[in-house]
Amino acid sequence: MSIAVKGLLFDMDGTLVDSRSCIELLWRNWASRHNLNFAEIQAVMHGRRGIETIQIVAPHLDAQTEVELLLAEEALMLEGIVAIEGAQELLSSLDPNQWAVVTSAPRDLALAKLAFAGLPLPTHIVGADDVKDGKPHPAPFQMGAAKLGLTADQCLAFEDASAGIQSAHSAGAQVCLVSAAGGKDTTGLAQWQINHFAQVQIEQNNGTLNVKIK
Repeated sequence: MSIAVKGLLFDMDGTLVDSRSCIELLWRNWASRHNLNFAEIQAVMHGRRGIETIQIVAPHLDAQTEVELLLAEEALMLEGIVAIEGAQELLSSLDPNQWAVVTSAPRDLALAKLAFAGLPLPTHIVGADDVKDGKPHPAPFQMGAAKLGLTADQCLAFEDASAGIQSAHSAGAQVCLVSAAGGKDTTGLAQWQINHFAQVQIEQNNGTLNVKIK
């Protein structure tokens, strides 16, 4: 199977790095502090910015204050974060202007996680602090493509969460689900699925990326 595109857009948490245990512990502790049901939080948190998750599950709280506290905690919880298999090799094979990271994490935290996992740092990144509307809104992936000088329909997006898959699809990108860290697509919008990036091979052809999924 081969997909011809001009650029690649990568989510980070759960896609390039396996950080779910850290993130779920963070939110589990937060839920306990506020006497909230963690299962309800877990159902909506993956792929979304923290501020929007809080607005959904705890509209009575000051979301901005709460997310700032959570982010300060998360910055200290890098231990245990690892790269998804094949991610380092794939990113290293690409020109820096052929790929971007599109994440619901703030830019600085995203770069810290990528560095901790030993992955190449992106030249182009869209973080939580770069957009007014986060995933599942199409804006993050539209901006990610624009940073590459492309439109989203010229790109393939790799995602692990339904909110991100919906965001990428709505932006016009083709979408591949990455399931290594427990990723799931409840939307049915992902056209392809891989477990990890060792299943992906890239062939360069005059500026076109022929993405082969094994």
